[in-house]
Amino acid sequence: MKPSLKFARLILTGLIGLTGAAFAADPVKPQTSGSRERGTVTRLAVVQEKIAPKEVVEIAAGHYFVDFGKAAFAGLELDVTSDKPGQSLVVHLGETLSAPRKVHRAPGGSVRSLTATIPLKEGRQTVNVPLTPKDARLMQPDVGAVMPFRYVEIENAPSRLTARDVRQLAAHYPFDEQAGQFSCSDPKLNAIWEMCKHTMKATSFGGVFVDGDRERRPYEADAYINQLGWYYCTGDSTLPRYTHENLILHPTWPTEWIMFSVLMAWEDYRFTGDTRSLREFYEDLKAKTLLALARPDGLISTVVPPFPKEVGDAIHIKSIRDIVDWPGGERDGCEMKPVNTVVNAFHCLALRRMAELSDALGKPEDAILFRTAYGRALQSLNGKLADPATGLYVDGEGSKHSSLHANMFPLAFGLVPLDRVEKVTAFVKSRGMACSVYGAQFLMDALFDHGESAYALGLMTADGNRSWTHMIERVGTTIALEAWDTKYKSNQDWNHAWGAAPANVLPRKVLGVEPLEPGYSKILIRPHPGDLAWAEGRVPTPRGPVAVRFEKNKKTFTLKVGIPPKTTAAISIPTSNARSVTESGNPVGNVKGVKFLRMENGAASYEVEPGTYQFGSVLSK
Repeated sequence: MKPSLKFARLILTGLIGLTGAAFAADPVKPQTSGSRERGTVTRLAVVQEKIAPKEVVEIAAGHYFVDFGKAAFAGLELDVTSDKPGQSLVVHLGETLSAPRKVHRAPGGSVRSLTATIPLKEGRQTVNVPLTPKDARLMQPDVGAVMPFRYVEIENAPSRLTARDVRQLAAHYPFDEQAGQFSCSDPKLNAIWEMCKHTMKATSFGGVFVDGDRERRPYEADAYINQLGWYYCTGDSTLPRYTHENLILHPTWPTEWIMFSVLMAWEDYRFTGDTRSLREFYEDLKAKTLLALARPDGLISTVVPPFPKEVGDAIHIKSIRDIVDWPGGERDGCEMKPVNTVVNAFHCLALRRMAELSDALGKPEDAILFRTAYGRALQSLNGKLADPATGLYVDGEGSKHSSLHANMFPLAFGLVPLDRVEKVTAFVKSRGMACSVYGAQFLMDALFDHGESAYALGLMTADGNRSWTHMIERVGTTIALEAWDTKYKSNQDWNHAWGAAPANVLPRKVLGVEPLEPGYSKILIRPHPGDLAWAEGRVPTPRGPVAVRFEKNKKTFTLKVGIPPKTTAAISIPTSNARSVTESGNPVGNVKGVKFLRMENGAASYEVEPGTYQFGSVLSK
């Protein structure tokens, strides 16, 4: 399909005649069973989808190889005919191969493989391959056990097998494949988008965001990256909110993860405009800023003095410790000082977000409290945790070492003073992808937000083993990995949504679509094209989908947008001259529904009403 026709289809399928939204309002039915002591959302039921194989090959008599094309958390169903008693099938399931058309029987680490011997009855029958007890963790009884696999080998098949006889019973949360879309002029980025989008779907099998198959439990950092990707791929808010509320009451051990609950609450409010969850968990969230640990200068430590019991009680956990990145070898040599720069960057952001959430609930005294604490902590972060000689952040109080992490997190969080931004950005670039797949989310944010979109896209698709292209082309996974490669984490699994940052980065930064006001009552469209010749996609919002397409060459930039009803958009158009900007070939100043806002950072900004627009601009003479 031609790119221009694809954009037209995005408009036709997403905007014309649309009055509802894929992003449905959460049901107001708190769930009180199990570990859900409090909550404002009821989950939808996990569904099972029957997936036909992409390939079925008879290797030898009764010996078949099956490839489903993508891994999924699933069971396996077979239709066979046995003509005599005492026959058995041997079935091998796995995520990877040891040789062409050979399921790896012992892949190592936490990569999955299973062999089952199944006795058969006489006659035609449907066989469900038995999985292990651990494969039933989190699962609805009507769905049953699932394990991640893509490949199948079948031995001793008593009858001929075709694609109609073999089915992957994939479990996942309800998932609209058409809701979020992205494509561009770089085939590698398109493959990355598809892999990360599939990761969102595949890892939703338990009805809660989890950290992968090995543990099958929610963690805040995993859930934050999953939350953003889920919004952009599906528009659904129920699964992110359920996970977020669960983690407020059942947190995990890393210091920064505790503060992620505040960031997740902010994203929930920003994307939905709904304050119900915020109101229910407001006091918990206040405690999770860790303001109670602050010294007089605003900085915090979980080590000196010892972590107070009353703080643990308020945040629902006995003890916490700093993490920076995971595994520990991915910290770029960061010195783990008691007063840690990364931890305090999170603390600053959590305080700022808590002030904004207090505003949203009409609590001005709390807003003042958190803004004052933010200002104090920020001043100390930029004064005591930075090297005045280099302009860079050091790893912590008393450190002389500057890691990528100590600098990329303040940069991504908007904490760096203007006079240091250039130096910090240059340093962050100089370190490359010296972080984990989790850290890459914030490295991408820091780079895109500071004029380095081409460099960021280059890191995504790099030839080395620290890129998403490496996952796809060299490792061969179809779901994001827990680490860039097994050599960085020997027990990694092949199904971690925290490794799928591009699911949000590509639509959020490349297409540039974000909520400018809660619930997308106002939309920001600020593309970061990098070196791409074109990109397009659709972003689901509570107001309806937003369609975007840009085309760029050395001299001109074209931006087509579709804005849904009952909202407005602030659109940023790269240009060397605001007077060159047109809409549908007309000078933009003469177009009804388009208002010039400002010229800033090499782009002209406009406020536009709902509808479809085609802007053009001159990049250089």
